[in-house]
Amino acid sequence: MNTILQKPSRFVPILLLALGITLIAASVTLIFRQQDASSQIELSAVPAQVNYPAPELTLLDVAGNSASFNDYRGQVVLVNLWATWCPPCKAEMPALEGFYREHKDNGFVIVAINDGDPTEDVIQFVEDYGLSFPVWLDPTYIATEQAFKTLNLPSSFVIDRDGTIVLSWVGGINDRNLEKYVTPIIKQ
Repeated sequence: MNTILQKPSRFVPILLLALGITLIAASVTLIFRQQDASSQIELSAVPAQVNYPAPELTLLDVAGNSASFNDYRGQVVLVNLWATWCPPCKAEMPALEGFYREHKDNGFVIVAINDGDPTEDVIQFVEDYGLSFPVWLDPTYIATEQAFKTLNLPSSFVIDRDGTIVLSWVGGINDRNLEKYVTPIIKQ
């Protein structure tokens, strides 16, 4: 009898099904690996150049002391509006801390203004992230809603040595953009 004309084995459909499932699984794995790799790409917002006076703002810091932008007149100040629950805020904190440590002796300071979280949560966040720059509390959203007129977190603003806001960011900041945009202002 000719083997070509024989009836297919009952295992052929099972074999084809297994092959199909394997191809689907391999495709799904490849898609998730590509998505995982793309999520690791470092994203950062690019600041807009602006030119307007810094707002008069006085808040309490995490130690309960009154603090104001006037305390930093003559320095370059990066104001960062953030919250403990905000993923991009968390992601940018190591870059902000590193940049602050590198430039704090050159007349530069970061003032991180927390947007409404309980004081205990803010203090725990500061400890967890090892933040050494000033952190202010804004329980009534004065900084975001009135002083800087934004509802976006994170948002950052760079105040030059004369008290003028010269850069405005909406979104997370990375090391590369801090060096590119803020370092020249510090060196002026």
